[in-house]
Amino acid sequence: MKEPSAPLKTIITIAIAMVWFINGLLCKVLNFVPRHRMIVSRILGDQYATFATHTIGFLEICMVVWILSGIKSRWCALLQIAIVGIMNSLEYILVPDLLLFGRFNALFAIIFMVVVYSNEFILHNTNGLRHAFTTRG
Repeated sequence: MKEPSAPLKTIITIAIAMVWFINGLLCKVLNFVPRHRMIVSRILGDQYATFATHTIGFLEICMVVWILSGIKSRWCALLQIAIVGIMNSLEYILVPDLLLFGRFNALFAIIFMVVVYSNEFILHNTNGLRHAFTTRG
């Protein structure tokens, strides 16, 4: 596969970063979407919900910085995939009634994970995970 143009890679990277930014700042830190706090409350308990939700939001904003920095981008992509997979699996099992689209949210999580993977490993023509730890970080 040919190397994509730099603008395409940039657009996809910014789109991925915006997902983390919107979910971190708007949905969790600023609590524009109270459902996120409710999910955390149901899983961890109400006494921890506000602090944990704000902490998760702050960490998602840190993810934005890491994504846009390009530092160790393959590790960043793998961590994003792991976080989204684990988080959505827990929500799917523990609080499906609080999810925007119920258990159908898993489809959106899978699509997001595929986009992250494709942007980092396929579009860079690195033969997938085989070279994930041996080149470019």
